[in-house]
Amino acid sequence: MADSKQEKDRSSLLLNTAIGFLGFLLFILVFSLIARVLFPRISSDRVEQDPALISNVIQLEVLNGCGVPGLATNYTSTLRGYGFDVVETGNFDHFNVEKSIVIARSNQTENALRVARALGIEEEHVLREVSGEFYLDVTLVLGADYDTLNL
Repeated sequence: MADSKQEKDRSSLLLNTAIGFLGFLLFILVFSLIARVLFPRISSDRVEQDPALISNVIQLEVLNGCGVPGLATNYTSTLRGYGFDVVETGNFDHFNVEKSIVIARSNQTENALRVARALGIEEEHVLREVSGEFYLDVTLVLGADYDTLNL
C-alpha cells in the first residue's frame, strides 16, 4: 500500500511538473504575441523618404534587340561590374533595332538618363513607358550599335 501511494505521489508530481512547464510555455507564447502586436518589426522608413534618395543602385533589364546570340547575357556581367543591378535579361519583341534604346519604367527619368550617359546613348533615344507591372527602373534594349557603347 505504501508503494501504491508513492507511485501515486510520483505520477502526481510528474503531472504537476508537466502542467507547470506547459503553463510557462503558454505564458511565453502569449507574451510574444502581445509584444509582436504592440511592437511590430516592420519599419516604414523607406516609404517616408524621398524616393530619389532610397538607393543609388539602378535596377536594369537588358534586352537583345539586334539578334546577336547571347548579347544581353554577355552585357549583363559587364554592367554589373559597373555597379548596375541587372535583374533580368532576354530578347526584345523584334530584332531590327538599329540604335540602342533606354526606357524609363517609372515616372523618374533620371535613372534612365544616368544609364544613357554612362553608355554614351543620346538623350533622344531615352523613352518613358510607365507601368505598374514593372518592378525595375530602366530597360536597356541593345541595338545594332551595341559595339559603339561605352562598355
